[in-house]
Amino acid sequence: MIAGGVLTLTLAITLATGGRGQQIASAIGMGVDGKFGEAGFRLKTVHVQGASALATADIVRAANVHKDDPLLGMDLAALRERVETVGWVKEARVVRLLPDTLMISVKERRQLAVWQHGGRSVVIDDHGEVIPEADPARFATLPLVVGAGGAQHAGEILPTLAQRPKLMARMEALVRVDDRRWDLRLKDGALIQLPAVDEEQALIQLEQLDLRSRILELGFERIDLRNPDTIAVRPRAPQPAPALTTTAAVTTPAEGV
Repeated sequence: MIAGGVLTLTLAITLATGGRGQQIASAIGMGVDGKFGEAGFRLKTVHVQGASALATADIVRAANVHKDDPLLGMDLAALRERVETVGWVKEARVVRLLPDTLMISVKERRQLAVWQHGGRSVVIDDHGEVIPEADPARFATLPLVVGAGGAQHAGEILPTLAQRPKLMARMEALVRVDDRRWDLRLKDGALIQLPAVDEEQALIQLEQLDLRSRILELGFERIDLRNPDTIAVRPRAPQPAPALTTTAAVTTPAEGV
């Protein structure tokens, strides 16, 4: 009731005094917020929706709100802008839930890969943008992308590779070559060279070759798919046979009786 009376008084002063009333209303508004705070409208809980556990702590820190802050006095637009400065966050929405809760709903940027370039590793999203708060060491399951231009173009080829789990399971790194094409470096040291255009057709050729010869299982040194009319395969050099180890038997003469 007190707060309602103060709001009515604020409106009357604003109408009566024009521009000066804005300053008076602002001061009275602080009093209104204090009255609502006394009535129990103070922050007790912050809920974050749509964010991973790793992102939540950074989001709450950026929101910069504290327990018992007056809930009705918060500038929700400014709060949303602070949340959207967090690298994890693509977009955010902030809502008051009276009497004591703040709801922060976010759309988190999808972590696409770990990009290694210039002696450092970073996590990138599906648009090639770096997520500064993400620690690459905690994303060991993400594909590794290497080389200049890799971040900008990884989103174009990784969805195609993801449709081939057998190949993805064997891949160690996706290497950008001269910022125009890709090499796939496999965990066994083999190399698959893709063309600068139409990578999916080259991967289809690789799948057909593997169906005929099980080449991914048997192993190779390099497969060159850069020419759409020719597949060049360099077999892995045979390993030298291990040297035989011989031992000499020593016979001790028996003693006479």
